[in-house]
Order: sequence, then structure tokens, then C-alpha cells
Amino acid sequence: MTNRCRLVLIAPPPETAANDEAHLEAALAAGDVASLIIPDYGQDEVSFQARAERLTPLAQSRNVAVMIAGAPRIAARVKADGIHFEGALEDLAEIIEKYQDRMMIGAGGVKTRDDALQYGELQPDYLFFGRFGYDNKPEPHPRNLALGAWWSEMVEIPCIVMAGNTVASVEPVAACGVDFTALSAAVFADEADPAAAVSEANAILDRTTQQAEGA
Repeated sequence: MTNRCRLVLIAPPPETAANDEAHLEAALAAGDVASLIIPDYGQDEVSFQARAERLTPLAQSRNVAVMIAGAPRIAARVKADGIHFEGALEDLAEIIEKYQDRMMIGAGGVKTRDDALQYGELQPDYLFFGRFGYDNKPEPHPRNLALGAWWSEMVEIPCIVMAGNTVASVEPVAACGVDFTALSAAVFADEADPAAAVSEANAILDRTTQQAEGA
């Protein structure tokens, strides 16, 4: 049986209209969401922690795992499910050693196959191919798609591939065989309907799985 690609949401930047409980609750109520990643977007520690404290319980109440990006201490304070880390290999190793017995650790900022293999040797819980805030085109970045397809064939550690700024962009991600696809702007842009976007994305992921099984 083909594994179904699942949806990951990236919380929007704090200055956007969608950075509130109502938009997030609408998205989470509309269909299957595996995880919510909350980036710091350069916020100061106090502001970011306040934001994480607002959003984390909303997701966890729906059995959606919350990953805090950029601040391991804040992840621990708000009782998130994990830490999303982008940075030097030795820093990732330190975070894994310190936190992985009680939290998931994901690794991002991966741009090449060599990077992916080096980070994978540390056994994070997933690799993320893409960059927060750069889903500014309708389609996924070709490099991220290629890395995700290669990684999924080679390695058992799951990966997440950033889709584009349209809901339809989850289809090519799912079709390349990855475990998870991430959306942000497609769900949380000012003109987007978060509930409709999540519902449509899941319908596309269901259809892509059925087509793969029938192939």
C-alpha cells in the first residue's frame, strides 16, 4: 500500500492578518494536519514565546504536533512536541543530544544531497527541504522536489517538502513519494480561506495516493 503524503502547516509571519487563533482553528478543523511548525521570523524572544503560547495548545488540542523553529528553550517552555532547527551541524548534534529523549527534532536548511546525508547521520526525526517564507511561487521549488524524491527513495528518515503558494502545489510534492508536504501562504495569505485550503489539499493528497496505488 502506498503511504499517504500528509499535510504540515507553517504558521504565517506575525505581521499578517492570519496570525490569530481564528485562522489557525479554521485550518486545523478542516482536515488532516500532521504538524504545525511555528517559525520565529526574527521576533524577539518575549514576543515569540507569547505567540507560541497562544498557538501551541490550539494545535495540540486537535492532536497536531507542534514544532517550534529557532528557539529550543521556548519549545521546552511552551511544552511543544519538538524543535525545528536550521544551522550548523555541530549545533544540531548538540540539540539532538540535549532534547531528543523528550522532543522530536527536525532539521531544515538542507540545500544539497551532501548536506542531507550529513544531517541524516545525526538521526533527526525529519529533514525539511525548503525555506520558510519563500513559498512565493505557485509551484514547489524544483530543487526541493528533487531532493525530496531522492531522499524518500534512499533513506527511512521522513522528509517534508515545501509546496508553493497554491493548494494545487501539494500534488507534485505528493507524487514524488515524500512523507509530508508543507503549506503556508496557500492557507494563510490574506485572500485565502484556511478551511477551504486545508480541505482541498487533503482531497488532492487522497487522490494522488489513489492514483499511485492504481498505477
